[in-house]
Parts: sequence; structure tokens; C-alpha cells
Amino acid sequence: MSGARAGSAGRRVIVLGGSSEIALAIVRELQRRAPREVVLAGRDPSALRGAAEELGAAGCARVSTLELDALDTDRHAQSIERAFGELRGADIVILAVGVLGQRGGLPTDVAGAIEVMRVNMVGAGSLLIHAARCLRDGGGGALVVLSSVAAQRPRRANAVYGASKAGLDALAQGLGDALHEQDVRILVVRPGFVRTRMTRGLDPAPLATTPEAVAEVVLHGLDSGASTVWAPRALRWLMLGMSMLPRPIFRRIER
Repeated sequence: MSGARAGSAGRRVIVLGGSSEIALAIVRELQRRAPREVVLAGRDPSALRGAAEELGAAGCARVSTLELDALDTDRHAQSIERAFGELRGADIVILAVGVLGQRGGLPTDVAGAIEVMRVNMVGAGSLLIHAARCLRDGGGGALVVLSSVAAQRPRRANAVYGASKAGLDALAQGLGDALHEQDVRILVVRPGFVRTRMTRGLDPAPLATTPEAVAEVVLHGLDSGASTVWAPRALRWLMLGMSMLPRPIFRRIER
């Protein structure tokens, strides 16, 4: 893969989960460096229109939108192929599909917990597979997967969310290794607490960050050839320490 396709220089960008504040911050940072053509795919047409207007105001040469439902896995292949067709291929795909759901251990809302797992793992995993296939068939590119530090070692405070992200994280890591020789770069992004609509009303965790700060980490990861990044970067060492805690100590962590 050429340096342009391997890093952040690719012009054509597809966002799966097109109203994600983190994903939009990544696109704005990409646009700040060079002109981009973008497809925003998501479930809420109104939110997509607003996001498209925002990116247009940021200078993106072309922004189009299309309908995409993470739970409608039967239509994912068609939707991804349409997104690639809009741009006649893609250089960078950002997978930003996810929901937080009820926090805590054993859920009281079992149906809600199942939906979190279906969206974050089954739906997002399906989109990941189809996007990776299209990138491979198109000659390569970069696939940015928004995971979470919760995937590294799920805690009692976010058991369902952490488990769902752990599944997606593992799939992305495995596909990244499988497709490395086929010029598809998969970058797994593990943010901590990010101040967005999804976390509004929650008490910020240590090392809380912003979508803009996550975007800077992502672009550095793309350009450096990383396979996994943490945002902020200090979380890498914090999570390394947490991963080595004995379970009797780890289970006492309530947040």
C-alpha cells in the first residue's frame, strides 16, 4: 500500500455512524490537513443532514448521506457497497457505531442489554466485515474502529457495554492481522471517557477527554502505522496497570 493509502492522506472517507461526535471530529481534523470527500451513513436523517452541513462548513469538498441501520444486518452489504460506490472507492473508513446502554453489572433491563450487544458487537461487527472486504477488493485502505478502554478489561460498572466492545475489539484486531498483507490497515481506537452526547449527565472518569483530542490521537495513529491507540495516550499505561490487578482487587472498582 502506498504511504497515502496507508496513512491519513486518503481523500475519500466513509463514516459508518455518521452523526458520531468523535467520528466527525476525526473528519474535521482530516479536512484541516487536506480536502476530503465524505459519505456519512447512519440511521437518523436529520442528524446526518446536520453533520453534513457541519462538514461542508468545515470545507469538505463533497458530503453525501445514506441510510444505515446497525441492526439491519441483512442490508449491510448493500449499504456498504453503495457508500463505496458514491466515492468510487474509499481510502479511510471510520466505524463509529455504538450505544452505551444501562450501566452496572447484572442488568435490570435485559432487552436493553441485548440490544446493546446486538448494536455494538453484532451490528458493528457486520459492518466491520463488509467494510474490510470492500477495502480489500478496492486495493487497500485504512479502517478506523472506535472501540473503548472498557474492552480491554470490562469492569463491574459497565459489564454489558464492556463485553460488547471487547467482542468488536477482538474481531478488529484479528481481521487487522489477517488483512495486513492485503493492504488493509485496521486501527483500533480505545478512548476513555469522552465528553459527548452519549456521556452527558455522567460523572467524568479520570483522564476524561474530548472528541477533538481523540481525533488528534487517531491521525497520529494512522500516520505512525499503529494498530491500536488509546485516547488520551496515558490511558495505555493506566490500563496496563489495571490489567495486572488481581481479580479480588479489580472487582472492588465500582466506576
